[in-house]
Amino acid sequence: MGDDGQRRAAPRPLPPVLMYHSISPATTPDPHLLRVHPHRLGAQLRALRRLRLRGVSLAELVAARDRGEGAGLVALTFDDGYLDFLEYAVPVLDRHGMTGTVYVVTDRLGGENDWDEGPRLPLMDADQVRRVAAAGHEVGSHSATHAHLSGLDAAALRAEVAGSRATLEDVLGAPVHGFCYPYGDVDAAAADAARDAGYDHACVTRDYSVGDRHTLPRFYVGQRDTGPRLAAKLVRHLVARARVR
Repeated sequence: MGDDGQRRAAPRPLPPVLMYHSISPATTPDPHLLRVHPHRLGAQLRALRRLRLRGVSLAELVAARDRGEGAGLVALTFDDGYLDFLEYAVPVLDRHGMTGTVYVVTDRLGGENDWDEGPRLPLMDADQVRRVAAAGHEVGSHSATHAHLSGLDAAALRAEVAGSRATLEDVLGAPVHGFCYPYGDVDAAAADAARDAGYDHACVTRDYSVGDRHTLPRFYVGQRDTGPRLAAKLVRHLVARARVR
């Protein structure tokens, strides 16, 4: 209790956010472990249902948490905006009655993941991004060029963070609320840039050190994650967020 007799409100718990990349049945080399087979994704979503969890977009989860109604929800996020999200992930999500957030690199729409060394994968174009949004999934920004953001000067940060939001809002004809830092690479200036650009929420990778609305941690989900492994990762998330609180 404080001097005014009011109990300070406890911080809201960090929501569980799962991080995917490519969803594809391809058998070509996958050196960066980006790929999850659609059958494996389906098995992972069934595992969530057995745990009485439902996958939703990060925007839906954050809004539910704000209302105190986030129990039983996890966010499903998909980085980079690969074409296979529309081809393979959306049908699997639809079958399970779940939604997700896909983060697109706005200056690479219709191109390839040229920021990676290794296999080139096609990215959704503007029309395909609009189809994803029309299907009920959140589309967020993953920057303009997939650059490392920490250490950038103010002008470069504005182009990557605010500039990508403006581009994506032109594509969608609707506000864009979510941002994802490429590589999970964020410093205080990058987080401030996301706030200043008007994003409602933004996510990082693994880092639980801050865990505020613009540095929400996520954990990686890959092809090797069976139901039990996914359940164990959810438990580790609970432990890590308890330490932050």
